[in-house]
Amino acid sequence: MKEFLTEKKRFSIILVCFLLITQLSGAEKSRYVFKTMGTAAVLSIGLPESESGKYFSIFQEECIKTARLADLYDISSELSRLNRSAAKSPFRCSETLYQLLKESRKAWFLSEGAFDISTKPLMDLWGFYRKRDGKMPSAKEIAKVLQVVGLDKVKFDDKNRTVFFTVPGMSLDLGGIAKGWTVDRTAEQIKPGTHAIINLGGNLRIINPSRRKSVIGIRHPLDPEKIERKLIIHSGSCSTSGGYERFVVYNSKRYAHIMDPATGYPANQCLAVTVITESALHADWMSTAIFIRGKHSAEKIVKEFPGTVVYLYYPGSESGKIKVEIIRKEKSNDEFEKP
Repeated sequence: MKEFLTEKKRFSIILVCFLLITQLSGAEKSRYVFKTMGTAAVLSIGLPESESGKYFSIFQEECIKTARLADLYDISSELSRLNRSAAKSPFRCSETLYQLLKESRKAWFLSEGAFDISTKPLMDLWGFYRKRDGKMPSAKEIAKVLQVVGLDKVKFDDKNRTVFFTVPGMSLDLGGIAKGWTVDRTAEQIKPGTHAIINLGGNLRIINPSRRKSVIGIRHPLDPEKIERKLIIHSGSCSTSGGYERFVVYNSKRYAHIMDPATGYPANQCLAVTVITESALHADWMSTAIFIRGKHSAEKIVKEFPGTVVYLYYPGSESGKIKVEIIRKEKSNDEFEKP
């Protein structure tokens, strides 16, 4: 089995993922671990190293391609260039970026505006991309920034693949969908009949042609070193959104990095949300949207996407305790094990 990081480094990196694979099906023969896109990537595949290396290369290349498209810390990325110029004139996108933007637009529509890639100005305001002076944003500041937030203010031209900001000061952030997109693009290239688990920063896709079981652990939102429960998943995708990994602190209170585009404040309905569904891209944006809007959004999504299951984590009645609500429309391919 090939590893590309030391065991100590690998352990520390995987701990930052929202979901930890705790048991594989026995079909795993090769595992590759690497850093990318500010997180950990893991490919576990049921092929010997002589055959699996090309899939590791594919996964790496897909991560590199996504970073070139959407890395906001890279001023040369296509999304950075779009953000700088789309308020001046329509920005013509590559086919790949425009496809990802179209998927984001669909997610915005299906989530009734909860998932909105135009919230970057709010992320800046709250200090997630730009450091503040230690003071919490005022209501006046938030109201001003909300004027440049909203995907309805972005003009898309599907024929010419262009994007135009109708309001100066807008900018887009694909962080809530790009990892799921990358996982799906990698999965599409894996040889049919091959068992594989693709994990990019906790965005999982499990490919199980023989329906062997894979067990994943959902981390406890109040104690990330513990597993709250284990799920047996035969195939599909899984993603978790939570406020315990990335947050800012104002007046001794934590604020999660997931912005509610309707209020301009960080979402606070849930401690965490886990979604299991077929596509990693869908699981990625769904978990974000449901974290923002809660049970209403979960119920709508499970109706729209058969087989989807949602786990909502809320604070319990006692300190350090949680309560969990499971939203599903029909029996799905996941089973429970004891935590």
